[in-house]
Amino acid sequence: MKSSLVHVAFGFLLMGGWALFANRAHGLAAAWLPAVVQGTVSGALTGALKTTLEALDERIAGPLAFVIPPAVTAGSILVLLVLVHRLIGTPELVATIAFPWSVSTLYAIVYNAGLVRARRSAA
Repeated sequence: MKSSLVHVAFGFLLMGGWALFANRAHGLAAAWLPAVVQGTVSGALTGALKTTLEALDERIAGPLAFVIPPAVTAGSILVLLVLVHRLIGTPELVATIAFPWSVSTLYAIVYNAGLVRARRSAA
């Protein structure tokens, strides 16, 4: 499970599948593009999210270290998802991005907290 390829593939299938489900009422012709795009974006963001949180962890100290990194990544991902799905004309924009954004934000909060705690215990 440490393979980056496995994580990317899992993200692609899970989040692409979600987008397909979220847009199912509009038919396959309207649902396939949001599914492929969401899967691709989720797969690409998998590694970038982890790397960004680790880079921010090295730069921010104190209580704000728990808040700023996940806030930055959550805000950035939300803007990216909204822009991409608006550009391709995703019929169910909110439903399509709600699950991937929530999962990535929860991951960012939990992973970042672990990074901050590990740094504090090492000091």
